[in-house]
Amino acid sequence: MRTAYSVETVRAAERELMARLPEGALMQRAAAGLAAACADLLGRVYGSRVVLLVGSGDNGGDALYAGARLAGRGAGVAAVLLAPERTHAGGLAALRRAGGRTVLAADAEELILRCDLVVDGIVGIGGTGGLRPEAAALAAVVERSRAAVVAVDLPSGVEADSGEVRGTAVRADLTVTFGTHKPGLLVDPARQYAGSVRLVDIGLELPAEAELEALQDVDVARLLPTPGAESDKYRRGVVGIVAGSARYPGAAVLAVAGALRGGAGAVRYVGPAGDEVLARFPETLVSDGGPRKAGRVQAWVAGPGVGDDADAVAEVLEADVPVLVDADGLRLADRDTVRARRAPTLMTPHAGEAAALLGVGREEVEAGRLAAVRELAAAYRATVLLKGATTLVAAPGDGVAAVRVNATGTPWLATAGSGDVLSGLAGSLLASGLDGRDAGSVAAYLHGLAGRFAAEGAPTVAHAVADELGAAWRGVFPSGGGRPVGR
Repeated sequence: MRTAYSVETVRAAERELMARLPEGALMQRAAAGLAAACADLLGRVYGSRVVLLVGSGDNGGDALYAGARLAGRGAGVAAVLLAPERTHAGGLAALRRAGGRTVLAADAEELILRCDLVVDGIVGIGGTGGLRPEAAALAAVVERSRAAVVAVDLPSGVEADSGEVRGTAVRADLTVTFGTHKPGLLVDPARQYAGSVRLVDIGLELPAEAELEALQDVDVARLLPTPGAESDKYRRGVVGIVAGSARYPGAAVLAVAGALRGGAGAVRYVGPAGDEVLARFPETLVSDGGPRKAGRVQAWVAGPGVGDDADAVAEVLEADVPVLVDADGLRLADRDTVRARRAPTLMTPHAGEAAALLGVGREEVEAGRLAAVRELAAAYRATVLLKGATTLVAAPGDGVAAVRVNATGTPWLATAGSGDVLSGLAGSLLASGLDGRDAGSVAAYLHGLAGRFAAEGAPTVAHAVADELGAAWRGVFPSGGGRPVGR
């Protein structure tokens, strides 16, 4: 599992480590890792042209010491000093001893446009509020350059804790980060500026509970439900689907498609699209008597394509089982009713739906996705899965658990009905016994992989994504095992 920690937590860990190490040792560790990453990216160091963009912080020092190492291997290194009077003295001296030179920002444009590698050490992880004009101008020149760009710890102009980007920022090909990932490296929009991320271990001792975490294959495999020898369809869990309408019968079909591939033993469908569902999936248990009369379920999914059927959504929210609310259900669900539920609730909005629930503009949610998902989880006392290029999953309560982030998807998943498949899949995982945070994050992971498989670099459609869920499951879970269910 990848984890990310806040600036405050990282700073505290750095202070504790520096108190035990000789002066400057921690920066030398960082600079060594940075120089090695730069050398790998260049391929051939000798004769290459490297420009360092150096601010007044410690990551400017990291850049200078790394530049000295590259100069020692025969690179031509020039450091652009944005704050000459506050440049890291030790790093600057090391660079000059190795044969590097310094220039002022006003004289840097031609160097940047002709170099092979730019090392961005303008602003460290404590930077907020966007770049100052001189730095923003350099970032714009870097954007025009054909040079490879390496960011020190994180790209200058992005905010480490929130992932927000306020104005111009450096767009890196590679970010070399130290000790741990920072939230902004994993969360949009900042993630789009980071390029590939290389983590350099510098010996930090960090708390067990991170601010942000990203599941990997092994974590998902551990959470996926696996039937035991004595399992039957009811012991594996039954998920109820309230979806579709005369206008949107396809939403019901797609939600059921996701649910059937999510590990539950059976799927009950309630709604007006029963004929369409049975025509596509005859194994579905269809009821037209409303949620209360549908039979026993271990979880409900309510909302995809239901239009204005507020009564059905209200019935589902009265149930004493986990409930996933999506699409039209988000608009129809009464906030106080959701807050008062004793059983878990998982809400799955996209940015526009989240904005409507919070009473803000969509652009505000998209600019501050991490803040938005946390605020929505607190406001509804529910787990919230905020869909997007990086999906975020936040549990209710301040500091109860790290926000989960998932980036397994593809832009081709932005297609009609894809979210309905995700809802059915996550609802099925709820019925099999996963809590809201695990169900949401595992579903997002598998859904993203299935989207990649379905697209293969070209447009795809939602039912094709559902068809690839089995391949995604097998891809993370090739040899059995997992979490026993239904014994």
